[in-house]
Amino acid sequence: MNEWVAGNRIALLTTGDEYFPALEADIDAAREEIHLETYLFENDPTGQRIAECLARAARRGVAVRVLVDGFGAANLVPPLRQILESAQVSILVFRPERERFRFKRNRLRRMHRKLVVIDHRIGFCGGINIHDDRDGRGEGQPRFDFAVRVEGPIVADMHAAVWRLWKLVEWTQVGRRVGPRMERCAPQPSYPEGLRAAFLVRDNLRNRRTIEDAYLEAIEGAQRDILIANAYFLPGRRFRRALRSAAQRGVKVRLLLQGKREYFWVHYVTRALHGRLLSAGMEVHDYTVAWLHAKVAVVDGHWATVGSSNIDPLSLLMAREANVVVEDRTFAVALQSKIEAAMVEGGELIQAESLARRPWLDRLLSWMAIGIARIASGLIGTSRLEGR
Repeated sequence: MNEWVAGNRIALLTTGDEYFPALEADIDAAREEIHLETYLFENDPTGQRIAECLARAARRGVAVRVLVDGFGAANLVPPLRQILESAQVSILVFRPERERFRFKRNRLRRMHRKLVVIDHRIGFCGGINIHDDRDGRGEGQPRFDFAVRVEGPIVADMHAAVWRLWKLVEWTQVGRRVGPRMERCAPQPSYPEGLRAAFLVRDNLRNRRTIEDAYLEAIEGAQRDILIANAYFLPGRRFRRALRSAAQRGVKVRLLLQGKREYFWVHYVTRALHGRLLSAGMEVHDYTVAWLHAKVAVVDGHWATVGSSNIDPLSLLMAREANVVVEDRTFAVALQSKIEAAMVEGGELIQAESLARRPWLDRLLSWMAIGIARIASGLIGTSRLEGR
């Protein structure tokens, strides 16, 4: 895990309702450089608004670089490219997709990070993509998701991360420099009242298990309470063993998971794990009033993480991810209160009795999904989802 760094100002942003206005304000105030990484960049009103905001910055002389994932952002569709390229915004695509319907194992190695670094001094990190938080619907609940806005010393780590990945994609795909030169970030000021935090990335080189290990260290050291809200919760053996051990030593383990069916296979694999989680002494809540997209956790009311990493094989073992970890009671309690409110307002507590009464077809689909998960795990070279 990266070193803890004190003196950071960190603001918790809940859903796109708080995230996008903060992001737009900082982009409009930028004077030197903007670097934005996102998995999804949709051609919808929100995507167009952010693209126009980036274009305005570029027209006033700000160096603007946008890195999108080739699969998630579909190589960035022409209408968005037109907005950005007309203003001389530099664009790169991580692993461009050329044959979307042909399976190759390495296509699962995606750029799933959601990072923005502005003027070397402001950073955004979280799970919120560039798209309409309500899928174009003005009414109803937005996706339940989080991001953080950061100022302070760890912004230098965030800037170094976006700099390294931009240069890597430049060298491997283009063979030349794209857009303005990217300068290294000078040390940022430390705020006396600031928070102790660390910026973590997961890649396929030196940081293969950095985010998972940070979770495991916190879980294994937990004494009272573990609270996790995660959209795609398919933990491997090490992770399940750590949670089970925590529950057995008396730690209260609560999970807020996706209750709405977004992806057929993931939905039924997760449901198949419910019984094992309950039998291990954990509390499971399904979030059903809107889409759950959060990737956050709080341990013992003082350790918290917000980022892009799900707790599944793709995020923990294959994709490029980024999380901020914060050691601060005030921040952790604020995040915990948001998760607990979601449990009350939109969550459904899963009971062992209700699992036993599930229709036979539902149980069959879960059994089949677990079987497919075992096969898929072997094909992509990850650890098995199934185990003790």
